Amino acid sequence: MTAAATDTTLGYIGLGNMGAPMAKRLLDWPGGLVVCDARPEATEPFAAAGARVAANSAAVAAEATVISVTVLDDAQVRDVVTGPDGILSTARAGTVIAVHSTISDVTAVELARTCAEAGVHLIDAPVSGGAPGAQQGRLAVMVGGPEEAFAAVREPFGAFAELVVHAGDVGAGTRMKLARNLLHFISFTAATEAQRLAEAAGLDIRELGKVVRHTDAITGGAGAIMLRETTAPVAESAGWFSILSHVRNLGEKDLALALDLGERLGVDLPLTLRALAGLGPGLGVGTGTIAESTVKENA
Repeated sequence: MTAAATDTTLGYIGLGNMGAPMAKRLLDWPGGLVVCDARPEATEPFAAAGARVAANSAAVAAEATVISVTVLDDAQVRDVVTGPDGILSTARAGTVIAVHSTISDVTAVELARTCAEAGVHLIDAPVSGGAPGAQQGRLAVMVGGPEEAFAAVREPFGAFAELVVHAGDVGAGTRMKLARNLLHFISFTAATEAQRLAEAAGLDIRELGKVVRHTDAITGGAGAIMLRETTAPVAESAGWFSILSHVRNLGEKDLALALDLGERLGVDLPLTLRALAGLGPGLGVGTGTIAESTVKENA
């Protein structure tokens, strides 16, 4: 830990399901921790553990120069930052405000501009990993902001995160979080389709869930293919072409077999059909022969 980081007093505003376990991991920070929450019962355990409790956001900023914010939505973030008792009313130049709430990237950019007028950095730093990741200190944090601000938060964020990524300028952290969550919830929707097929086939969908969780822990799930620097088509001469073509061929075979099973069981599988048509082009290697014939049959 650097000397500069040791001297920094940290602030944490918003001690809910995510904020409380994240802030808890900052209690031993050498420069001290100041916390704030609208609910007195949320701050009591922190006071008992030695943290200072502030009456409002302005009081946090009067002491802390790196302040994390984990509140509900854009409106609450705006109030915490620019409201009458907000951070900007007392923040010193050089203060870094890190918004962990998932808000609009437009809001993040607008607030960063406002803060910059006071010499304050606002960065968007949404997290991924949910409550279990927060409890275990294994979150991923996606930071949007200048290098100077990223350098100021990297060490404190390491207390509650295993992965801290500098996504780019302000707004980039939120955009990365939205892309990550798009995959998350589309995958959930695909899981419901898989469950319908399995249930129609007379299978125990709880056992299917065990298999999915077990094998995803081994293979990395959808993230296993997210290794290229671009989504552009892959040249046949490139090393990735044979690898991704193999993935496409395996995927098209299995998706076509699932569609056949669904047809025999009377289960509509729209996401499966969409995946069959889009897998190869999405991987950058074009549609395979299985997809071409199967999609035509289902057109």
